[in-house]
Amino acid sequence: MGIGFMLGIIYVLWFVSQKYVSAELERLDLKAQTKTGNSSSKGYQDYGFLSFLVVGDWGRKGAFNQSHVAFQMGKIGAKLDIDFVVSTGDNFYDNGLSSEHDHAFRQSFTNIYKYRSLQTHWFSVLGNHDYRGDAEAQLSPFLRQIDARWFCLRSFIVNSEPAEIIFVDTTPFVNTYFLNPYGQTYDWRGVTPRRKYITNLLKDVESALRESRAKWKIVVGHHAIRSIGHHGDTEELNSQLLPILKAYDVDFYINGHDHCLQHISDTNSRIQFLTSGAGSRAWRGRMRKQKRKGVKFFYDGQGFMSLQLSRFDARIAFYDVYGSVLHTWNARKPSIDNFSALKSPSPFEKSVAGV
Repeated sequence: MGIGFMLGIIYVLWFVSQKYVSAELERLDLKAQTKTGNSSSKGYQDYGFLSFLVVGDWGRKGAFNQSHVAFQMGKIGAKLDIDFVVSTGDNFYDNGLSSEHDHAFRQSFTNIYKYRSLQTHWFSVLGNHDYRGDAEAQLSPFLRQIDARWFCLRSFIVNSEPAEIIFVDTTPFVNTYFLNPYGQTYDWRGVTPRRKYITNLLKDVESALRESRAKWKIVVGHHAIRSIGHHGDTEELNSQLLPILKAYDVDFYINGHDHCLQHISDTNSRIQFLTSGAGSRAWRGRMRKQKRKGVKFFYDGQGFMSLQLSRFDARIAFYDVYGSVLHTWNARKPSIDNFSALKSPSPFEKSVAGV
């Protein structure tokens, strides 16, 4: 666990119903202490340095190189002195957890991510495979009694200077799971009526971004907005969520779902689309030839990602199953940022019209 952070958590909503209602998103506050940051200024002491790993689509009881990826995460996590881990969903294959007592929780999580640097907070969203089981089991505070690292809600905010990270439940956006589920059964408790759920969620995401004064704005969801992997773009997110992210100057959208690693720069906004869905089984050779514009990096093997942030700098890095660095990208923030937002019409109002 990164020594520069103490967890100041408001746990109020851990013990209330997990059914989503229109309200302020659940917020966790991480209080930063001084670290030596990654600023380009030599010897710079940064009072808001943040470092974390991102992994997705992993829960296979160690199979498909999950254990090897976990080992390398432990090594890189120690090197970067990480503060937490982000999971982009599909946490337990093939059909989520059967209950909060399912042994798969220990077999795929506790027993696999056992390395010292990974004994820190894990902030997770649900993926489509998680919804095929007892989705509410992963949201249960009982799992924290088994492994205190685990934190999973449908949607929530981690406020960790210099960044604010908004976790968004993207599975209910996807029409196919409702209209043509291909014989699969999904646990939609807490989601239906669907239109109201999505409308409330988009409204709350927009509200959080509008009010945010974080230096870096990050949104995490399971499904990709932009991807040249097997699943490709998620059109429902392109039409409903993306306009809000652009309007409020989101820096990074991070997802899993496609079992690969990739980095795509948006061609008409500041957003960097980052896929880290290669925590276990990868899909070799499944790459789309269309919509290649803005693609910076694509890898169809197993691995994970790191993100380091100071008030002025960001550095992303992708690693393979051997811990080798495959791709890096750096960004610089000006000392004074322009927090612009569209006033009228609201991007939320535009997006919900297509729900």
